[in-house]
Amino acid sequence: MNSLINIIYLISISFFIMGLKYLSSPRTARRGNLFSMIGMLIAVVVTLFDKEIVHYYYIIAGILVGGVIGTYAAKKVQMTAMPQMVALFNAFGGIASALVVLSLFLIHPEQMDLSTSITTSATLFIGMLTFTGSVLAFAKLQELVKGAPVVFPGQQVLNALLHLAILVLAIIFVLNPPSAGMTVLLAIFVLSGIVGIALVLPIGGADMPVVIALLNSYSGLAAAASGFVISNNVLIVSGALVGASGIILTNLMCKAMNRSLTNVLFGAVGQESGTTAAHGKRQVTGYTPVDAVVMLENAQSVIIVPGYGLAVAQAQYALQDMVELLRKRGTEVLYAIHPVAGRMPGHMNVLLAEANVPYDLLKDMDEINEEFQNTDVVLVVGANDVINPAAREKGNPLSGMPILNVDEAQSILIIKRSLSPGFAGVDNDLFYNPKTMMVFGDAKDMLVKIVGNLKKDI
Repeated sequence: MNSLINIIYLISISFFIMGLKYLSSPRTARRGNLFSMIGMLIAVVVTLFDKEIVHYYYIIAGILVGGVIGTYAAKKVQMTAMPQMVALFNAFGGIASALVVLSLFLIHPEQMDLSTSITTSATLFIGMLTFTGSVLAFAKLQELVKGAPVVFPGQQVLNALLHLAILVLAIIFVLNPPSAGMTVLLAIFVLSGIVGIALVLPIGGADMPVVIALLNSYSGLAAAASGFVISNNVLIVSGALVGASGIILTNLMCKAMNRSLTNVLFGAVGQESGTTAAHGKRQVTGYTPVDAVVMLENAQSVIIVPGYGLAVAQAQYALQDMVELLRKRGTEVLYAIHPVAGRMPGHMNVLLAEANVPYDLLKDMDEINEEFQNTDVVLVVGANDVINPAAREKGNPLSGMPILNVDEAQSILIIKRSLSPGFAGVDNDLFYNPKTMMVFGDAKDMLVKIVGNLKKDI
């Protein structure tokens, strides 16, 4: 029976690997999701037939409650809230792994040999810091708490002492699990939760894509560790896949920002500073949607740069309507996607896919950066830090971050509510560039008016 279960688990794992492969491209991402779901369904069903599962009514109740919550979330959660949703998923993954190993100790304390006790301590640590860190990330993204970094004197010393205390408690538990008991495990449980909060507190909004990717990796590592504790091969492999892919994605995000992970975790980018006040001393002329239409109608080539403001305004559909009208006129239109645009990795790709934007129009930063100098008009909708020329200068939070070379285009059209800076709090000189036309207002409203005027001229 065990051999048959392991063979079916291997099939499940194959679906996970194929799912990850297909998720590497927006064109095949839906198929990747489907393969991953099939793999998880197989794994869950096989696990339920394991002889140790005896109380099926609890399982059925869990499936029903979870299914209702998941269905409701899938239908009601807006794309703007998807980063918060991912943060909560990471949190649930972390707490689930921690509770699994605690349950095993309560039921079978005699199974705590050296390797099991080590992995139990590791699972509690990673799982709980993932849970509390992800919940705090959710609260910051949802603006339930202050999104800017929170730093205070002695913060790093406190973090070091917390880690040292957890290490000492883990050693005590590993040396003698029966006598150390649940008290030591609960102490690790609580202190690890505090570490998770301390990890995310000093991180600002500009670094949220990196944090979400990192916490996603942690949730996978916690799952893999719990798999070793309960001797479940599919949990080990699936957790390792999530952990490894999350680390790779975190590294890619850091490269896209030209920063190290250490700098992201401790650099406090996004804190309030005097850099935000500069725009109050300068003025720009506000243009109308009609002015924008004139500029777009005279362009042979247009590059669109979407940002988080596009998601907030739910303007992706109006934007794609505009793109279709321009393409019918013979205008070449492309989308430029910065790796850290939005509040989670791939946020813009998912948002635009929702509006049925053709995948071949989406170009990443490395593909399109050389094209800006040959482009008639760049339309920026809701983006800020990823186009800020201050990144090429020294001495500010954006210094060294690769940006989209929007300022090299012939003309620039920016739709934005105000001149306020982005997450990093750095004033954007592009707003005051003589080539720039600022259209102030809600992105969706402005784009709807642009579409209406374009239709009149067809």
